[in-house]
Amino acid sequence: MANYRHGRVRQEILREVNNILTREVKDPRVQGITITDVEVTGDLQQATIFYSSMDDKAGARQKIEAGLKAVTGKVRSELGKRLTLYKTPEITFERDRSVDYGSHIDALLSQINQSSVDETDLE
Repeated sequence: MANYRHGRVRQEILREVNNILTREVKDPRVQGITITDVEVTGDLQQATIFYSSMDDKAGARQKIEAGLKAVTGKVRSELGKRLTLYKTPEITFERDRSVDYGSHIDALLSQINQSSVDETDLE
């Protein structure tokens, strides 16, 4: 039974944090990010929220991280108002590396495809 609750709480946190960041938070540093996943501990006391952004520059990443650190308290407070949990989980934001990994794989596949096209042109 706890596994079902764990999944429902995870989905609810994802939905609510997305809503809070788009509607409640006015910080321009966190505009344009997407919440991709949430990991919650078994006791529902800690939640790691994974995000991605379209901006790939290191300076923009640092601004986003600083903006998310600045609004963590407000997000947790709003989350506590919206969720019916005994204790609102401590939240941490972490950059989702799967998007970068997918882009890297795509670049490798393109490189392989290009090299195979070049070899057929030589024949």
